[in-house]
Amino acid sequence: MAKAKRKEVWVFFGELLKERRETAGLSRNELGARVFVSGTYIGLFEQGVRKPQLDVAQRIDEVLQTGGIFERTCRDLINASPYASYFYEVAELEAVATKICEFAPTVVPGLLQTAEYARAVTVAANPFVTEEYIEEKVSSRLERQAILQDATRPEYWVILHENAVLTPVGGPAAMARQLDHIAAMMRQRRVLVTVLPRAIGAHAHMTGTLKLMEFNDQPPTAYTETEFTGTLLDDPAVVKQAQRTYDLLRVATLSPEASLALIESAAEDFRRCASTT
Repeated sequence: MAKAKRKEVWVFFGELLKERRETAGLSRNELGARVFVSGTYIGLFEQGVRKPQLDVAQRIDEVLQTGGIFERTCRDLINASPYASYFYEVAELEAVATKICEFAPTVVPGLLQTAEYARAVTVAANPFVTEEYIEEKVSSRLERQAILQDATRPEYWVILHENAVLTPVGGPAAMARQLDHIAAMMRQRRVLVTVLPRAIGAHAHMTGTLKLMEFNDQPPTAYTETEFTGTLLDDPAVVKQAQRTYDLLRVATLSPEASLALIESAAEDFRRCASTT
């Protein structure tokens, strides 16, 4: 399902939700209390700004006695998404975020990956899939990067662990081009990247990736991901804790200038390695 079509369906979802809620004589706050989210979130669902997770859609069906229409719509949209079920809402939120902060402990974030790098990561995790599957995954990842080209692009902050800089994903030549791409984005001021040195040892977030997102018209969110799943976090206390963790990581990184120098030096090392093989 094309992105524009998915957006239309979410708008329909929101309009139908508002209609059924008002027919039931419930305010946004009243419905929110019954499905365990805030009235503000119900409003964002109705505007098509936020997409409810599947369990929330199921509870809405129960409360409004809609025969499962919201659950079915939600499942259809999740299944039509090129992303994993736990990531589809995150991809939608990236597109409306005003600020994105990421910590990447082992792999360059999707928003910064080259096609070569994305392909190598996809093949490594899925060695028996079809070429069509790989191309779809790579294309969807590159499509997400369009948000960094817009005039209204979000502030994008990235902390790369040095492991992500020095691991030759796709081989030395491909990794050199990946690091060149990051360096170019830094020099164009499209992203602010700092590197967390390996020598730092233990750090504030030792398991998985961390992504923080801020918005104009809704509360901030946090997203954590490990090898097999991811979790979108909305609870204000948990998001605040995640923001503190990111702050602790940031103070342990190299300066932007030193980080750029390290990235460009690593790219040159990979280039030399590629030329001798």
